Amino acid sequence: MDKPGNLMGRKPWSSRPLSRFAWALLGYNLLVILWGVYVRATGSGAGCGGHWPTCNGQIIPTSVQMSTMIEFIHRITSGLTLILSIVFVLWAWKVYPKGNRIRLLAALVLLFTLTEAIIGAGLVLFGLVATNDSVARAITISLHLVNTLLLLGSLALAVWRIAFPGFPAQGSVTPKIFSNRRRILWLLGISLAGMLILGITGTVTALGDTLFPSSSLAEGLKQDLSPLSSFLIRLRVIHPILAVTLTTYSAVLVFWIRSKAAGLKQGRLSDPLLMLLLCQLVLGASNILLLAPVWLQLVHLLVADLVWIVMVWFSVQFMERGG
Repeated sequence: MDKPGNLMGRKPWSSRPLSRFAWALLGYNLLVILWGVYVRATGSGAGCGGHWPTCNGQIIPTSVQMSTMIEFIHRITSGLTLILSIVFVLWAWKVYPKGNRIRLLAALVLLFTLTEAIIGAGLVLFGLVATNDSVARAITISLHLVNTLLLLGSLALAVWRIAFPGFPAQGSVTPKIFSNRRRILWLLGISLAGMLILGITGTVTALGDTLFPSSSLAEGLKQDLSPLSSFLIRLRVIHPILAVTLTTYSAVLVFWIRSKAAGLKQGRLSDPLLMLLLCQLVLGASNILLLAPVWLQLVHLLVADLVWIVMVWFSVQFMERGG
């Protein structure tokens, strides 16, 4: 049996299956998010008309239009996410005692899953889909993006604590970096907040690329500078500038922490995080040069989500080793 207080008070007979379930739920959420981007990139958001939760007024659509199938699949997979999140909460509350942080994280996962569904329904019911290029749509999809990252962050933290319950007892940080712990936590917080803002600018940029595609890089640059272009086009220059700035900042920060904290080297999170950051820069540049094809948008988003998840893990790793 576990000693009192060890492994965060979990019951050994049921935490391992829950860990596998949590990992699977995290992976499934990534797939659902990617399919949601595919819905936007293909202009299929209005595939079920202005109806929600039904599709064109039907529980199971009879239309064979591709846009309808794409949107209907997204609704089915999103609905399954809600069911799985409820299972996750009930399971976590059964395995862990009252007051355990994993209970709170599981509840947050369910909360953000619910708000994800509400925002998605709002996009459909208020017609903020297909060719809509309004400010309201830009704001709503930005909120959608922030909610998605908060969902992934909560789930990533839950996975971390379930899979590595004894982690704080492993490794240590050097006295030098420990003395600067509060400052480093602020620096990590700036990186995470910056990723939220970067995600918003990326979402707005992707919407502009979808609604106002360019036939060449030169034409795209001309659109960026034209005062007659949609605000979605004029704003997209912000994203690459912010991406380069934030990625450089985050990479330098991670490399510096790794060089000072011996315990973090043992965690082996810094190397994949640095590689993901570099990969994201390459993908971003490729998106611009190749005029953002759908498949590249999906890869770009997947790596962005992975950067966010690993950065969350890296940050909590430092907090737990340092405290």
